[in-house]
Amino acid sequence: MKYNTYFCDIDGTVFKYRLFDELQTTPVEIIESTKDLLVKWYNEGHHIVMTTARPEELRHFTVMELFNNSIPHHQLVMGIGRGIRFVINDMDPQKEVKRAHAINLYRDKGFDINVD
Repeated sequence: MKYNTYFCDIDGTVFKYRLFDELQTTPVEIIESTKDLLVKWYNEGHHIVMTTARPEELRHFTVMELFNNSIPHHQLVMGIGRGIRFVINDMDPQKEVKRAHAINLYRDKGFDINVD
């Protein structure tokens, strides 16, 4: 079996959105439907990469926030741009299977669809 890689944004996707300058002074609110799906995918053996525009100087805070809230992941990529994000990947020429997909969620709403 081939395992998938999921790139998941943090603010507005896993945690309710907070401004960067409010992160350390306001309590985190978990978006349970996203956490549940990440746990499911992680337990199935898929690779989870958390992504965020949070600056690198918030790395320790972010790692602890993910850990303290039991958000499973394998990697954390910080400081990515706030603009539109693109995933570029090759297709299997034998099967013509698209190997890159995007799921856009409304901010702070989590998953209200079944994604497998």
